[in-house]
Amino acid sequence: MKPNLVEEYNTAWPSWFEQIRDRIEDQLQGLPHTIEHVGSTAIPGMTAKPVIDIDIVIDPGTFPEIRDCLRKLGYRHQGDLGIIGREAFDLIEDGETPWLPPHHLYVCERGNHELQKHLAFRDFMRQHPEWCQKLSELKRLLCEEYDNDRQAYIDGKATLVADITELALMNADLG
Repeated sequence: MKPNLVEEYNTAWPSWFEQIRDRIEDQLQGLPHTIEHVGSTAIPGMTAKPVIDIDIVIDPGTFPEIRDCLRKLGYRHQGDLGIIGREAFDLIEDGETPWLPPHHLYVCERGNHELQKHLAFRDFMRQHPEWCQKLSELKRLLCEEYDNDRQAYIDGKATLVADITELALMNADLG
């Protein structure tokens, strides 16, 4: 069997997020934005891939400035990768870029539906440990059943994640 695709919740994940956030914050000073830790690593107790998911939340019309600042930090804009309203960035590893924990970086305009889904899911899961446990168990089972095949893992959890997201959006205060 390959090394595990997912691992049990790691108490270091919040500090990994803070390290990445602080580096980005230094470059974005003066621009209207917030930086959110989203995804499974943002949920205490959740089994997850050890990769920090980050959404930079921006005001409409500020994307070109944000993109330019991120480029100066060594990020390459990858486009929306098929998800409209969510712009993806990849860190270019060039030897001069300081080491950062593994992460996915996205930029979304405030009020964007993809952003609302991320935040609603995170907040719902933080408040409902029974759903966190159910999804964590499924993740472990899928990794074992499919020998850590990444695509089979993603496909296998998609229905439960969609169901939880729908439930989270119904219960979210999106005001």
